Amino acid sequence: MIVITCIFLAFLIGSAIGFWNLFEKAGIEGWKCLVPFYGQFVAAQLVGKSKWWIIYLFIPFINIFALYVLVFDFIKCFGKDKLIHQGAVVFFGFVFLPLIGLDKNVKYLGTLDKIPNRPKTIFQEWADAIIFAVVAATLIRWLIMEAYTIPTPSMENSLLVGDFLFVSKFHYGTRTPRTPLQIPLTHQKIWFTNIPSYLDWVQLPSYRLPGFTTVKRGDVVVFNVPDIGQNNLEEYDRSKWVNYPVDLKTNYIKRCVAISGDVVEVKNGDVLVNGSPLDKPPGLKMSYLVTAKDQINPRNFERLELDADDYHEYGRQENNEVAYSMFLTQEKYEEVKTLPYITSIKAQIEPQGIVRGDLFPQSKYIKWNTDFFGPLTVPKEGWTIPVNDSTLSVYGSTIRDYDHNSDVKIDSGRLVIDGKELKEYTFKQNYYFMMGDNRHNSQDSRYWGFVPEDHIVGKGFFIWLSIDKYGSYFNKIRWKRFFNLIR
Repeated sequence: MIVITCIFLAFLIGSAIGFWNLFEKAGIEGWKCLVPFYGQFVAAQLVGKSKWWIIYLFIPFINIFALYVLVFDFIKCFGKDKLIHQGAVVFFGFVFLPLIGLDKNVKYLGTLDKIPNRPKTIFQEWADAIIFAVVAATLIRWLIMEAYTIPTPSMENSLLVGDFLFVSKFHYGTRTPRTPLQIPLTHQKIWFTNIPSYLDWVQLPSYRLPGFTTVKRGDVVVFNVPDIGQNNLEEYDRSKWVNYPVDLKTNYIKRCVAISGDVVEVKNGDVLVNGSPLDKPPGLKMSYLVTAKDQINPRNFERLELDADDYHEYGRQENNEVAYSMFLTQEKYEEVKTLPYITSIKAQIEPQGIVRGDLFPQSKYIKWNTDFFGPLTVPKEGWTIPVNDSTLSVYGSTIRDYDHNSDVKIDSGRLVIDGKELKEYTFKQNYYFMMGDNRHNSQDSRYWGFVPEDHIVGKGFFIWLSIDKYGSYFNKIRWKRFFNLIR
């Protein structure tokens, strides 16, 4: 908190010094720049804008871009009209503004309409347009909304592969940037390359701006997946795995089935929270073993609206029938079981007592699988647990990796933080349990554990485009999904 406060004060003080001196160069008392809105009104007059232009500064979201336009035009009135000057204001304004304000050679040239136009090359015109577009897009992406594509079928049928959606940052509150040294509009790598798009030399504390709501059960949430393995799925050599900063970890989208403090459990494939069944989303899918008299014609799969992500053929059985694994909604299950060429269909539920070794947590005390999982309490900020071999086997990795502890050692039921052994541990932030709506085809919290609050990116908002990769030329676009709100 001290670091972010110092940075914020440096920005305010540096900008104030710069504007104060620039106001005085224009013949205006410097103190006026410190008065909220009135200072911007005076600056707009010095630029030569209409008195009504100040209204833009009162319109949420638009005011962010209006302020940058005002600052760009304001420094032009002092002869700073080059691309490099605009870039300096955007990224180093708290240093650049005092420098030109204290420079005796910098003079106020008058309103923009009175300054002789300097001819610009085509390159300069395009560069000005591009830098403004990049700044505007970066601010929108960070503060308001970010585009996201559904790459896997883990959320089907609620969200389909090929859905393009907007993720709202303002619902839960925007996170302040943690990794500032990053190429704008990139995530982990520079487009179309394997070159990292960031430098982790500077890591800032991350805080969340006020939002409209908090994460609730049933919300479709985009988050940075915490597990390092999930962030390196395409790299099989563990020695080459990259431990990305939190804000650059891979984005996942799942449904929140349990919030902090909840007890989550899966029984016979059904999710229970605090002992009560969780409402099933309309698009929920489960896996079924389906046996057909013969190989199913691709046209029949098309009639069933099942694509290649929805089924897998096991092959011909001893009785000459053909077995399939199908991911079906309840409605589609009812339809498939009545088909004349289907001989049997049953849910593929892992029996209780069958232990999966690839699930969270990795513990000798845990004997769970994907369909019989838990009960498991989701950590909550302020929740205190006793420290012993049993609790550390479940929560030890969370305490070590995600709960903002710098020096953690866990061994033989002992927890040592910063050289001090603890008998109890109190969690420092909230956590969530996420699952995909395609329950048997989803890598989710059952595999890699809880999602920390500081990994939450935003709330799935609405679909703006949907492309079916298996669709024919004329049916490639799913028109009915356009502008559907995500539920």
